[in-house]
Amino acid sequence: MRPECRGLARAAVRLDAPEVARILRETVEALGVIDAWTEVMMPALRAAGRKWAADGEQYVEVEHMLSWHVSSVLRGVAVEAVETRPVQPVLLAATPAEQHTLPLEATAAALTERALPFRMLGAAVPPRALLDAVHRLGPGAVMIWSQDQHTANLELVRRVSGSVWGPRGSRGRAVVVAAGPGWARTRPPAGTAGPRTLATAVDLLEQAVTG
Repeated sequence: MRPECRGLARAAVRLDAPEVARILRETVEALGVIDAWTEVMMPALRAAGRKWAADGEQYVEVEHMLSWHVSSVLRGVAVEAVETRPVQPVLLAATPAEQHTLPLEATAAALTERALPFRMLGAAVPPRALLDAVHRLGPGAVMIWSQDQHTANLELVRRVSGSVWGPRGSRGRAVVVAAGPGWARTRPPAGTAGPRTLATAVDLLEQAVTG
């Protein structure tokens, strides 16, 4: 475990919000979003979640405070004013039953670091809303997040994968990325990517929109 992760966990247990915020900001500045998420944020969040699971309601306040600050820092990076590259945007959405969005926020922040445009739809996106967004936006890639196997929705992935837009003869189709542990026990449709890490997911999305 990195020293930053240990310091972050200790500050979270003390409910020392200013210290949590400082460590998170400095970690992102020093490591970049992907390494900060993989080596510091995610391990600290998992540790807080294990404490909560072991002790019932105790430590839920630690996980909630830490999650809020992680989200705040990631969103701060994601919405920074940067000149994005002239490519089709990435569309980010969780499955209709999925409420977890921190991994989507980490993806958005990492895309901003690479000057890639994105559109965030967030948690629990209904199928019709996602399909409408795909047709109206014409994204270069769509990432659909599922945290748990009970929220994985293969039919939605199939429908998004089969979506096309534009006039006959020049129709477009997005690369679909089914990300998150919820897809681990499923077999996504042919042509759909299933990355296991944030780094792999962002690389796939960048390749999809830049060609």
